[in-house]
This record gives sequence, structure tokens and C-alpha cells, in this order.
Amino acid sequence: MISRVSSSAARARNFVLLLLLGVAVPVAAQTSAPEANPSGPVSNGPADPSPRSSQTSPQNSSPASQETPVLLKAIVPDILRDQKRVWLYPVGVVKGEHWKPTLGVVVSTAGLVALDPHDTPYFRRTTAFANFNTVASGRNAALGILAVPLSLYVVGAVRKDTYARNTALLAAEAVADSQIVTFVMKNIDRRIRPVDVPPGGDFANTWFKSRGSFISGGQTFPSGHTAAAFSVATVLAERYRRHFWVPWVAYGLAGTVGFSRLTLQAHFPSDVFAGAILGIALSHYIVLRHR
Repeated sequence: MISRVSSSAARARNFVLLLLLGVAVPVAAQTSAPEANPSGPVSNGPADPSPRSSQTSPQNSSPASQETPVLLKAIVPDILRDQKRVWLYPVGVVKGEHWKPTLGVVVSTAGLVALDPHDTPYFRRTTAFANFNTVASGRNAALGILAVPLSLYVVGAVRKDTYARNTALLAAEAVADSQIVTFVMKNIDRRIRPVDVPPGGDFANTWFKSRGSFISGGQTFPSGHTAAAFSVATVLAERYRRHFWVPWVAYGLAGTVGFSRLTLQAHFPSDVFAGAILGIALSHYIVLRHR
């Protein structure tokens, strides 16, 4: 019986990985279709002097031929530049920049935090997601998130597709940015996971309770898995939005990762919401827009 369960879990895990790989490979295979650069944040034009901007080329050229390669050796300097923008963002808000969307996110997150003690206990009581939790475990989710940019990079390298390779590296940069921010935030708020709340415990009293080490990963706000998933999804959705199905599949899979964090009792709904917003914002407004 145990061996059959283990075999079933292994097949489920392999299915998830194949599904995620199936998103990246067809996307990379279709980049040769003639079209002007489909990505707004990395579009060409005199307003963006960045060496990563698309170069002017004949109108009937492919997106891959319009792009200057994103250099692998430049990823670390790019991440450092991104982090400078991220941590200086509050200064801009104080000066009156972007305060409306920021206020909206803060209010929404606060509302979800207030609801956490009421909606989180359901996921502890129910057994309806047992099979789903086996498939969408934390390890499987992490492998799936990594598989998408990795497979896209390999396909792009084999096909000599600059656009696909750039997309993979930008996704990796976005994931790195989101994980740095979540790491810092988690070690400031030190919120414990729902699964660590004892039976009959107070789900509202979870902040500054974690006693784990600085790198133990036992803290929960925001969700790192969700931030990484939405980082990859946003890069794919933005750069391949001419394929109408890509944003739906990308964000659908990212949403599945976020939901799994609830059913596994690894995160509160507010953690997942904050992680999703973080992944989308960093990818769209930092990694892509400043190219």
C-alpha cells in the first residue's frame, strides 16, 4: 500500500513538472513568428537608452533578432541595481509618488490580515485537499518554478533564440529580486506559519513569534513560493502576451502555487496575497520596465 502511494505521488510530481515544462517549451518554439517586439516594458525607442532595449530592425524581423542579449555575467549587478530601486521606493512614496496604488495594497493586505484568524482554520480542519497537497508540495512547487526559466533558457540556447534566453534570464532576475525582499521582510515580521499555531491557539497572535534562525525559513509573511511563481508568470505574460493563452496559463499556475500554500497550512491568505503582489510589482515595474 505504501509503495502504491509513493508511486502515485511520484507520478503526480512528474506530471506537474511536465506541465510546467510544457508552458516554457511551446512558448520558446513560437518566438520566431514575425512581429514587432511584443513586450511593452522592453520595447525599443529613443526614450530607453538601456543596452537591453530592443534595437531598431526591419519590421518583418522576429522578436529574437531585435534584442540585445541579456548577459548572464550581468545578472548580479542588475539585481543589485534592482534592489536599490526597491528599497528607495518608500522615499518616493513619502514624496507623493505612487501613493495611491501603495495605499490600496496596504489597505487590502491589512484587511486580509484581519480576516486570517477566520479563514485560515478551515484549511486545518478539512481533508479535501490531501491529494492536491501531495502533488503541490513545497518542493514540487519550487522545482516547477525553477523548471520554467531553465527549460526556456535551454530551448533558447539550442534554437539560438535571443528572445527566449533573455526571457529566461529576466525571469531568474525577477525571482532573485523577490526572494531577497521576502527574506528581509520575513526576518523583520517573523510571523509563524499556520501549521505552527497549536491546536486551539490564537491565529491572530502570530507576528514576531518565530524563534527560528535568520536563515531557517520558518517565517511566513510574505509567501516566498508565491512571490517567485508570480515573478516568473509576470515575465512570461508580459513578454509573450501576443499568445493569448500564455498569461492565462502562467498566472493560473502561479495562482495554483499560491493556493497550495494555504492548503498546506504553510501560509495565511494575507501572506499569499502579499507574495503575489510583490512578484508582479517587482517583475513588471523593476525588472522589465527599466530595460
